[in-house]
Amino acid sequence: MKKILFYFTLLLILIPNNVFAFSDNAHAMTVIDTDTNRILYQKNGDDKNLIASITKIMTAIVAIESGKMNDIVIVDDTVFKGYGSGIYIKPGEEMTLLDMTYGLMLRSGNDAAMMIAKYVSGDIDKFVESMNDKAKNIGMKNTKFCNPHGLDEECENISTSNDMAILSSYAIQNDIYRQIVGTKTYKLTTNKNTYVWNNKNKLIRTYKYTTGGKTGFTKKARRTLVTNASKNNLNISIVTLNDGNDFDDHKDTYEYVFKNYNKYKVLNKDNFDIDDKNYKGQVYIENDYYYTIKNSEKNKLKLDIKLEKDKRKIKDNIVGIVNVLFDNKVVHTENIYLKVIKDKKEEGFFKKLLGWFK
Repeated sequence: MKKILFYFTLLLILIPNNVFAFSDNAHAMTVIDTDTNRILYQKNGDDKNLIASITKIMTAIVAIESGKMNDIVIVDDTVFKGYGSGIYIKPGEEMTLLDMTYGLMLRSGNDAAMMIAKYVSGDIDKFVESMNDKAKNIGMKNTKFCNPHGLDEECENISTSNDMAILSSYAIQNDIYRQIVGTKTYKLTTNKNTYVWNNKNKLIRTYKYTTGGKTGFTKKARRTLVTNASKNNLNISIVTLNDGNDFDDHKDTYEYVFKNYNKYKVLNKDNFDIDDKNYKGQVYIENDYYYTIKNSEKNKLKLDIKLEKDKRKIKDNIVGIVNVLFDNKVVHTENIYLKVIKDKKEEGFFKKLLGWFK
């Protein structure tokens, strides 16, 4: 393919710089744009740490993707293996897997985590294998789960703020997960009890742009926190590990991001063309593409277009690709398609034929 490189300047709205700097309270911190997986900021992002109950984000996703959320779960003695924070369900109690996942995420129920793992996989160890397989599949390179709840006395769940940001970004795309973690209060009546579960993520109540998240704490891991927030078409997630001021740090960081970053349309499918004599006016792309940047980063965005000049090599009507580059790294690729231009004589014949039948 012949390579054509286009440099362009985006028209951006100038936004005054904020004096605020990203938090230094956390041992590790990652801020990610969940639409593009662009990491906007990281501090010790690849340091391996204990993660406590933010483990349950993965537990929830494996449960949701099992397709069993409407199944009725009959609680058994497995729940007694989940000490610490719980929803205090009892053997013989019946609730849907969806209800149990609300208890898992809103109240950080370790008993719920154990029962979910047992029901979904039939065995706790098999469920943990599924957690680790999922971690690898979505690009978490420095993560190892040993249990579904995050308690670290008997074994330790290890991850990084970058990996947990990838998980949060993946999870928040799921409608069921987003519904659960965005819930302030969940009420449930079973055959044994009535529950009112208030979300432990206090940003759900105190910061209006919050859309979800998960809290965590053990004496060894200290405070861990994952949150999500959305404003002005920006969808952001923040992860902090070992941060004693985590809720305030997350709120301050969201405010900084929402004031200093914007999402820009880099590719416009309704107005796409290329300056090439063989293809100008004859091509299209199927999707728009947006990227989140600060005003000061506008010159780091470039388009790299590669075209197939030998029409005999064109397959599936694809004549090339357009790469979106940020800081000289490819962040997105779209196929470029050749428009199908009908022969006017043939088109006229079929119109006339249709008229005869009418």
